[in-house]
Amino acid sequence: MKLNWASRITILRILLIGPFVICMLKTNDTSVSEAVRNVIRYVAFALFLLMAASDGLDGYLARVKKQATKLGAFLDPTADKLLMTCACLLLSSQRGHVGGFLLPSTVVVLIIGKDLFLLIGFVIVYFITWRARIVPVFIGKVATTLQLIMVAAILIAPEVAKFIPGWIWFLRFLWWSASATAILTTLIYIRNGSRYIGGYEEEQNKKRM
Repeated sequence: MKLNWASRITILRILLIGPFVICMLKTNDTSVSEAVRNVIRYVAFALFLLMAASDGLDGYLARVKKQATKLGAFLDPTADKLLMTCACLLLSSQRGHVGGFLLPSTVVVLIIGKDLFLLIGFVIVYFITWRARIVPVFIGKVATTLQLIMVAAILIAPEVAKFIPGWIWFLRFLWWSASATAILTTLIYIRNGSRYIGGYEEEQNKKRM
């Protein structure tokens, strides 16, 4: 199967997660100077922006240029979840956090928990209906956008906070709004999944009659 440009960009985004993780793990390496650690964090920030921009680009190609495929429908959310899982775990860890702006573990649990719950739900729906069904919802896109902004805002927090003293409050707003939309997204997917399974069972019952 020949890959279109939308899928190629998504795969590139997945591959860039590796260098991003490596940079984040070096941001608190005391064997190098603070200046070098800052440069490494800037590189991580640049990589993150590139991946965030590619998310919008492959979506544009899929929708406007008619390059939507089943592979792309699977790869795109997978890339988003891999990136956010890695970023959240690192920003809440001692090795990968940004000094003075540690991401609360509760936020990490809610964001990653949502993705794990949706994965389990996808598997349950598949084994009940034998159909692979991925239907994004609007609030899910809002949640992803808030998470991307949250990570970017944390990565540049030490510099921005020097000019905007209240930056930490903006970060807290992002932390908890991202968490709230993650919870809401989960509830909506539970409702949609239940309805889909119910509709499938009614369809099967009619066929048996």
